[in-house]
Amino acid sequence: MAFVQIDASTLPPGSVLDTEICIVGAGAAGLTIARALLGSGLKVLVVESGGFDYDADITALGDGDNLGAPYYPLADSRLRFFGGTTAIWGGRCTPLDSVDFEPRGNLPLHGWPVSFTELKPDYEAAQRLLEVGDFRYDASLWREMGEPDGVLRRETQPVFDRDLIDYSFWRFDFEKERFGSKRAADLLASPDTTVLLHANVVSLEANAEADEIREIKVRAPDGRRLIVRAGQFVLAAGGIENPRLLLASRSIERSGIGNRHDQVGRYFMEHPHGRLGRIEGDHIYALWNGFRMRFREGDVPIAPVLRIASRMQLERGFLNTALSFKLQRDPRAGVPAPKALYRSLKHQLNPTENNRTLWHWYRSTRLAYRRFLRPMMERFKSKSGNRVLSVMIRAEQTPNPSSRVVLSERKDRHGVPLANLDWRMGAVDKATVRGFGQILDAELQRTRLGRLVVEDWVLDGGVDWPADPTVGNHPYGGYHHLGTTRMSDNPERGVVDRNGRVHGYRNLYVAGSSVFPTGGWANPTLTIMALAFRLARTLHQNSRAD
Repeated sequence: MAFVQIDASTLPPGSVLDTEICIVGAGAAGLTIARALLGSGLKVLVVESGGFDYDADITALGDGDNLGAPYYPLADSRLRFFGGTTAIWGGRCTPLDSVDFEPRGNLPLHGWPVSFTELKPDYEAAQRLLEVGDFRYDASLWREMGEPDGVLRRETQPVFDRDLIDYSFWRFDFEKERFGSKRAADLLASPDTTVLLHANVVSLEANAEADEIREIKVRAPDGRRLIVRAGQFVLAAGGIENPRLLLASRSIERSGIGNRHDQVGRYFMEHPHGRLGRIEGDHIYALWNGFRMRFREGDVPIAPVLRIASRMQLERGFLNTALSFKLQRDPRAGVPAPKALYRSLKHQLNPTENNRTLWHWYRSTRLAYRRFLRPMMERFKSKSGNRVLSVMIRAEQTPNPSSRVVLSERKDRHGVPLANLDWRMGAVDKATVRGFGQILDAELQRTRLGRLVVEDWVLDGGVDWPADPTVGNHPYGGYHHLGTTRMSDNPERGVVDRNGRVHGYRNLYVAGSSVFPTGGWANPTLTIMALAFRLARTLHQNSRAD
């Protein structure tokens, strides 16, 4: 017997499916758990809202309103088909830093109940699955970057004082649609894995004691009703859909499942993007060239990123915010045509398979340009005075209970309340950016590499961030939905425990970036996968104990 693929639209109304483990969502988290359970002998059912490609009607189930800071349309940042939003993932891989897991005395909501050391073996497993090389993100990678410009060189790494500015790295996974159906051969060969497509979960049903999930209710696109029963359930539907489903499941607990302490949906975080300023001086090309992406023969590309040193974070109460350099024409000239085309292909066209293929082709073309032509072209343009070196922020947010996902009065066609997003920034978020600007400017002047001219918005007294389309392909943030079912050993401060289990429920777990207590600066996919491997081990152990 091989992999079973079922379309919910073909099942008789009222059908009941029984399994040992039910995973809601076929994205990076859900599929990593399913893969980690291959060979365990456990029967796994993956329930996916969509099919194998984009469908406008199914996408509309993720509509909702932005009530707070300006943000992307909510349906656009949550792709509802096999593979999830990873279908348009940029492939940036990097772990959280050790400091991200540590408690902070001056930031009471910071700290994870697990440590970097505990999670490292699962990070390594995620790294192997993504095929992005060794699990190394430290200063040793400078030796593989190639020789930097002489003005930057200090032994094997650039000149900034690492007690003030530290370095991390990205590795890039450019495999097309890593979690798509065409990359599911291992699942396709499994006799124990079933995928239920076009199956929209409308509620989780608890027992009368509200300590166990009995079943989930499912609707096919035509409205037919189905039921899934399992020994263990995992919500892996994303940082907006996970809290939506918990809040909307009110048949036993009127405030929603897992919400006895009013924590579900709170603490929404992103990685806000913005322009910190521009660097003036004679070395703008050298700075850009020293920190650009490097393409390595026989290995994945890597790129360095600058972040506030951990010591400075702890001493001055700063967040783990990062920056990168962008050599570009004057931003006042607007978005260049190639960038506008890239953004249109990736985010403005419907993400059908054909349109995604077009985007992948264009991305490959741009990567070839970046590898073989861009360094030479940028050197020439810099010498001609036709370039500005902008400093781009990828910020951390501090957990804010007022920044949250809430249910709308509007409902989808299956009667489930839509999710609205009230995204809010905080004073510490912006103070960190201001402080980083001061540190960078002082270091640039100390090393005689230039000076930083800070943007006006950084210096004003408010907490708002501008939406600047010239900062990159993602003007608001990274499409990273973090923190809405946060992990905490204290049920009054979070939704799930250190193992991802919803407080008060013996058989309900949550996977994905919604469980992050804090977000650091790092793109979340590698950490999502590491936590998924960890959760799969817990699920397996539970099943053996039963």
